[in-house]
Amino acid sequence: MIMTRLQKNNVTKQNNKRRVVMIGHKTIPSRQGGVEIVVDRLSTGLAADGYEVWAYNRGRAENAEDCHNGVRIRHIPAPASSGLNAFVYACLATIRATIAGFDVYHYHAEGPCVMLWLPAFVRRRSRIIVTIHGLDWQRAKWGRFASLVIRTGEKQAVRHADEIIVLSRNVQRYFTEIYGRKTVYVPNGVDRPEPVSPALITERFGLSGNDYVLFVARIVPEKGLHYLIEAFKKIKTDKKLVIAGGSGQADDYMRRITEMASGDDRIILTGFVEGRTLAELYSNAYLYVCPSDVEGMSLSLLEAASYGNCCLISDIPENAEVMEDHSVTFLHGDSEDLRSKLEALIESPGQVASLRSSTADFICSKYDWNRMIADTGALYGNPPE
Repeated sequence: MIMTRLQKNNVTKQNNKRRVVMIGHKTIPSRQGGVEIVVDRLSTGLAADGYEVWAYNRGRAENAEDCHNGVRIRHIPAPASSGLNAFVYACLATIRATIAGFDVYHYHAEGPCVMLWLPAFVRRRSRIIVTIHGLDWQRAKWGRFASLVIRTGEKQAVRHADEIIVLSRNVQRYFTEIYGRKTVYVPNGVDRPEPVSPALITERFGLSGNDYVLFVARIVPEKGLHYLIEAFKKIKTDKKLVIAGGSGQADDYMRRITEMASGDDRIILTGFVEGRTLAELYSNAYLYVCPSDVEGMSLSLLEAASYGNCCLISDIPENAEVMEDHSVTFLHGDSEDLRSKLEALIESPGQVASLRSSTADFICSKYDWNRMIADTGALYGNPPE
């Protein structure tokens, strides 16, 4: 017997599970970006706690799953064009979610919130939660239309969301000062990893350990990689610069980075890496550099610190808040100051070792996935029975 949508919804409600939908990420499981990692960990944790969790993926990836660690996956079609991709996805995902009916609509990032008015208009007792992963309109890759959508989404979140989650105190101040809107500070988490010896990175990239400076992120303008390459090329050192990350749809910037790196055989572009290869890169770096102009809360920085790396970071509030006095900072956007700090650390292995000694304990006690999942679930209302 074929069940109607209404009958299916009635059966679900009888199961006494709070139904949650995640909208705004690209796809899970994946490491395409920080949003995807957060949605994956949050969804999986909530499902383990008894919630019925749906994740509305953008498009259909190869070997796409319909269920992942107890999380139900729905694939929402979206055009290949980067300019329209996110907007069309937000519209279709919101319409489908509103028809299906959920107890909690959890939006991630500002852009998808452009459709927040719809569940706000038709809802009965549902909750609308928004996580602001960063002030996306500040990112250089967006064109005029995309920036308009993002700004509109931000205003829709302020107007319609029951709760807005922010990842940094700086963004929390922004919403207070610009909109007079209360937000809830719920930072991301990090696991305590087990460092691993170099093997794959030796085979693939000729790295033996402690012989390279590491950058891990999507290769997009706001991550500040151009400052790092410019600074590194001025330093006389046998150490290599390892750049691990994909283009993040910023093809012009990727070409610029490739050109900047050409002619210096110390610079290694690995492309996107994950799993054992990424773990080896984190485990065996001499130091890690986060030169961002804009961040929400860098998961790569959290991960690098969790492995006990000495971290050299730009002095933007979102980075400084994470590391406090357990890192070395440079003036963001200043490649000469970055060169000076980087050169000093390369010539001071004692200082690097000193910073390494306490970094992992500090960061893993400060940030915890279980605490993040519990704090987020508390904003959903009554827990599942």
